[in-house]
Amino acid sequence: MHILVFSKKVFLIFSVVIFFVFCFLIFKYFSLAVTTSSNVNPLQEKLNSLFHSNQKVAYLTFDDGPTKKATHKILDILKKENVKASFFVIGKYVKNHPELVKRAYEEGHYIANHTYDHNNSKLYSNKNTFIDEIKNTDAEISKAIGVENYTARIFRFPNGYASSSKKYKYEKKLSVSYLDELGYSYIDWNCLNKDSEKKYTKEQLLSNLKSTCKNKDTLVVLMHDTTDVSDSSSVLEDSILFLKNSGYIFKNFYDL
Repeated sequence: MHILVFSKKVFLIFSVVIFFVFCFLIFKYFSLAVTTSSNVNPLQEKLNSLFHSNQKVAYLTFDDGPTKKATHKILDILKKENVKASFFVIGKYVKNHPELVKRAYEEGHYIANHTYDHNNSKLYSNKNTFIDEIKNTDAEISKAIGVENYTARIFRFPNGYASSSKKYKYEKKLSVSYLDELGYSYIDWNCLNKDSEKKYTKEQLLSNLKSTCKNKDTLVVLMHDTTDVSDSSSVLEDSILFLKNSGYIFKNFYDL
């Protein structure tokens, strides 16, 4: 049987190291808290306030496009219903389908930023990569719409900022300061039809929308202009009709 005996000197050194590690972690925690909770820019304040507004306004938002299978159908319906929406586009798809982004922009829809690759492990690998994902997407939007140095100003985190998943939670908090450096703000949603969760019929999609908007005034509605899981274009007209009949008016982020 061996008994380890530590000298007072070793014990003292060990205690000092533990103390400084503890102080460092506390400093990092409070520094991050200050970064993410103070000096909120005016646009971020406006976006945050949407979820507490008592005005019956619906902001329709579409993520993960553009795609040939869905985006043009959605634009046709929005044009028919005279509704302006906001599209959170992925840079590599903008590069593949610039004509769809150009059409959306020219028809008065807001073109927002949803990263270049929609790949979380890459996005949060380091600060430079995060910033490049945003800048490269803006560059593709610029080329698509013919507006030099376009900056979307509004960003949506893949899977949302306030996701229930603990994965990348710390990295997302750090990323808020990177967005601020770029003059960017971010927005999640408070209503959705769950079109990216599993295969739903159009009736089920509408039911999901109705249940998630219940007892809410201003809505930021999450949908997708893809057909990877469910197809929101198939139920968009009915969704707009329901919201209109419920007393909502429609706006997009230009109105902020």
